[in-house]
Amino acid sequence: MTTLHDPAVRGFASDNYSGVHPEVLAAIAAANDGHQVAYGEDVYTTRLQEVFVRHLGEGVEAFPVFNGTGANVVGLQSMLPRWGAVVTATTAHINVDEGGAPERVAGIKLLTVPTDDGKLTPELIDREAWGWGDEHRAQPLVVSITQSTELGTLYTPDEIRAIADHIHPLGMRLHLDGARIANAAAALDLPLRAFTRDAGVDVLSFGGTKNGAMIGEAVVVLDPAASEGLPFLRKLNMQLSSKMRFVSAQLIALLDGDLWLQNARHSNAMAQRLRAGVEAGIADGSITGVSFTQPTQANGVFAVLPGGVADRLRERFRFYDWDEARREVRWMCSFDTTEGDVDAFVAAVAELT
Repeated sequence: MTTLHDPAVRGFASDNYSGVHPEVLAAIAAANDGHQVAYGEDVYTTRLQEVFVRHLGEGVEAFPVFNGTGANVVGLQSMLPRWGAVVTATTAHINVDEGGAPERVAGIKLLTVPTDDGKLTPELIDREAWGWGDEHRAQPLVVSITQSTELGTLYTPDEIRAIADHIHPLGMRLHLDGARIANAAAALDLPLRAFTRDAGVDVLSFGGTKNGAMIGEAVVVLDPAASEGLPFLRKLNMQLSSKMRFVSAQLIALLDGDLWLQNARHSNAMAQRLRAGVEAGIADGSITGVSFTQPTQANGVFAVLPGGVADRLRERFRFYDWDEARREVRWMCSFDTTEGDVDAFVAAVAELT
């Protein structure tokens, strides 16, 4: 097949813009010969269970799915009765970027709380965690947090534990959207278990696509008592892959060694390089009118640009507006972002400001 795109084109819009890591492509090819039983009864999906047990402990179970929205919808639906609701940050992906799927597909009421940094606290959760037994109110039974958050910030294990310890006595469960969980683990320099299972998370959406996979995520049940009917919900929500071995093989390629951490560390480092380059330009006067709105803790940089600069900069590098009203933009780095990509981008910012 003829290549239809220009491989030299680079951008900072999303870590979904990146290609597939060569080791992941090789894993797909390695899984391709011969026949394997469909719908997850293959040796690769069995091996994936062992890999997740090694990372997260005995008793966990992983359910590969196609994408992050599917993981969140299926995972949350398995945690709730029909009358249940989810408390989450206003900026959460399940609220802003999933086309209403949790509400329209899963029938889940979202109770959203504004936050300055994308993170929930017990006090913020209490704004919506009330009304149990009131038949006129959707019952708040799950809290969903994101690690790293949609604003590129991180929860510490103690912050997650504080949430879990606050909501579990209330009869609520804790869900973690881990679309960029590898970036969080790399930035915190902690094993996955330290800020998930050991911190009181009940069900996890584990992301692979943003970290070098072609397609595929997983719902990981950390506490079996918190989830019910997941095998059936995965099917009825159209997230059951017939050729599941190819999804599982990708996640094995990432998680069986340290490829997942290598990729995340690199993308985080490129975000730090980008921010440091812009800060250096601000300090020496070559960049003017640019400021930052969030700490750069993972692989995203959030900045405010002077009027008109974003559109001119986008003529060379694709990226998204985050809050048009205050000219806030988001710059994302990927596992394949190079130092040259970052330096060229910083130079363009200096030229246009």
